[in-house]
Amino acid sequence: MKKKGLGARLRALLGGGLESEESFEDLEDSLVEADIGARTAMEIVDRLREVSRRERASGRDGIVELLRAELESLVLEVDFRLDPDRLNVVLVLGVNGVGKTTTIAKLATHFRETGQADSICLAAGDTFRAAAVEQLSIHAERVGVRIVKQGTGADSAAVVYDAVESARTRGDRLVLADTAGRMHTRKHLVEELSKIDRIVSSRAPDASYRRLLVIDATTGQNGLQQAEVFAGAVPLDGIVLAKYDSTAKGGIIVPISHRLGIPTAFLGTGEKYSDLRPFRRDAYVRELLDLS
Repeated sequence: MKKKGLGARLRALLGGGLESEESFEDLEDSLVEADIGARTAMEIVDRLREVSRRERASGRDGIVELLRAELESLVLEVDFRLDPDRLNVVLVLGVNGVGKTTTIAKLATHFRETGQADSICLAAGDTFRAAAVEQLSIHAERVGVRIVKQGTGADSAAVVYDAVESARTRGDRLVLADTAGRMHTRKHLVEELSKIDRIVSSRAPDASYRRLLVIDATTGQNGLQQAEVFAGAVPLDGIVLAKYDSTAKGGIIVPISHRLGIPTAFLGTGEKYSDLRPFRRDAYVRELLDLS
């Protein structure tokens, strides 16, 4: 059964508007339960309290509209499109278990179906897990794209570099590179990703090179911690919020945008390869608040 979302909790809470300090505290609790986080929720409610009193807005509709506007002001989006005139290299990051390899297949499907890339190469850069290479190989076969891979334990940066060189030789438009995501070895993870980042930046200076971090929508506040660690390793150009269909939360995007300044690029909305859509701030906030 799907959990009660923020919108349902707000309807119950705001039946009589926000008439007391206790109701503002209840609103803050509801935002925290939606994974917006205690710090960001407190800031939102403080501003909401100030604006609602100044504008004398205490009814449900007025409060919800103020909350919608406040959330939209905090959430960042990026229109993530490929450069049609250059090779595009996208490094896909994320901890194990967030749906990273599936997301890579979805990205390949999205860019092909939107006409942005007809020749795509996957790079099996997560060489620490044999299952990761195998999974990515299966996805590559199913979506009909090439894959460059080596054996388990191979140098990840070398695999990604080989994929970039192969794509350049064959005239591919896009390289989607998988990476390791072992959070329990944080120092090694940061070093490995930094190495891959330097290799791509130095060996493919003429390419359009960007980095996407996959976050599991069901992870909660751990998603913010993951974003902090990966942003400490490489500059992040966007978030892909995976498993957005399986949670009534999804509010983790708000503190990632607000506190880290990282925009969101895509939402994973189902299990099919076509279940990936570009992120739009206004639609996301309306869904978060369950507004029709």
